[in-house]
Amino acid sequence: MRKFKLIIAYDGTDFCGWQVQPDAPSIQGTLASAIGRITGEKVLPQGSGRTDAGVHALAQVATFATESVIPAANLQIALNDVLPASIRVLETTEVAAEFHARKSARAKTYRYRIYRGDVCPPFLARYVWHYPYPLDEEVMGAAAPLIEGEHDFTSFAAVDPEKRLEHGADDGMLGNVRTILASQWQRRGAELIYEVRGNGFLHHMVRNLVGTFLLIGKRTLKPQDVITILEAKNRSKAGATAPASGLYLVSVEY
Repeated sequence: MRKFKLIIAYDGTDFCGWQVQPDAPSIQGTLASAIGRITGEKVLPQGSGRTDAGVHALAQVATFATESVIPAANLQIALNDVLPASIRVLETTEVAAEFHARKSARAKTYRYRIYRGDVCPPFLARYVWHYPYPLDEEVMGAAAPLIEGEHDFTSFAAVDPEKRLEHGADDGMLGNVRTILASQWQRRGAELIYEVRGNGFLHHMVRNLVGTFLLIGKRTLKPQDVITILEAKNRSKAGATAPASGLYLVSVEY
């Protein structure tokens, strides 16, 4: 058996998320079907984490084992020939048998894009959260680093029992304690962008953080309230979940 590592980019708009679902198109299922067409094998690729419906990826990582003798470079070409244009394999490499896309991951970076202009261009609408209303971006920037370090992120995790059972944490870790290595907001042209890097993320965690920072930008909350919300370990204390369209998995580190 050989093991392949794929680096994949995708537009998540028309998919139910990474994980295979019985009645909706998923990234994992679409990729598995493409691999099957090429190798003749029934394979379920394992991703570094489970992105939700509508969430995008610039460099998702997936692994799968195969008995096929196809060279890595040819596999990449063949996969891109049969995959829809919304999913692209950027890199294909053969790796050691013990390498696992999720279990071997050490850190991930996510990005969230908010379009601040009055009118959102139609070609951007699927890839940003359009929010043209007043925000104190400076105070949002001051609040972002307050979540850095090791914390229990229960207040920022999805609470729906079925969803938590179905999706679990993005990284497969037990419990709700995670370490955030970097958290910051920055302005790039008409966009306000949040980037967060950590050793793992809970279901909806990044989108719930963005929704909470937005309340700080609206001055409904103060920056220090982020600490109080963390300590509460209560989802109802944090802000609403930001839309999926603005979220991207940027990179996975091993």
